[in-house]
Amino acid sequence: MCNLYRVTTNVEAMRRLFKVTGAAPNLPLFPDIYPDKEAPIIRADDAGERRIDVARWGVPPPGGVSRPVTNVRNLASPFWRASLAGAARRCLVPVTAFCEWTAEPDPATGRKRKVWFARPDGEAFAFAGVTRPNAPGEPARYAFLTCEPNALVGAVHPKAMPVILEGDAVDAWLAGAPAEPLARQSPEDYLAIVEG
Repeated sequence: MCNLYRVTTNVEAMRRLFKVTGAAPNLPLFPDIYPDKEAPIIRADDAGERRIDVARWGVPPPGGVSRPVTNVRNLASPFWRASLAGAARRCLVPVTAFCEWTAEPDPATGRKRKVWFARPDGEAFAFAGVTRPNAPGEPARYAFLTCEPNALVGAVHPKAMPVILEGDAVDAWLAGAPAEPLARQSPEDYLAIVEG
């Protein structure tokens, strides 16, 4: 499951690509985003104006589990019902590359290997994300949806891949369209394996 990604594009590129018209803080590049770290997300306010915020990756889990929940695997789960119900808690998670670990260790090192996936043209893209409010004064928490992997990602990680939004799906997601039709794998040629 994807637990490492990066955002190495600047704020102006995010503004252009994701039609951000509202607030956009000055942000650094994020070369390695792991669970429980802060990263940019894009949300639409009640008037539909998109803005860039910073949130913490991983939603506090139910019932005493210590690690935050980073991926939304089961869209029917009551745990995610409020986040998926409409537009209020939807977000885009900007990404320039994401990592999956090989299932088998490298024979030479005995360790699993990182495999990075990105757009062939190097352009940023977006995962379908959801947010949860946090304690006052703390950044919101977020997670992103996963689906069955396409053949490219599935050859490395056969269980799941992040839901990547493109074209009209970006607008539909932020407008609160039903999640199930949008939670589908990207075409194989949308991504390529790139050097880490």
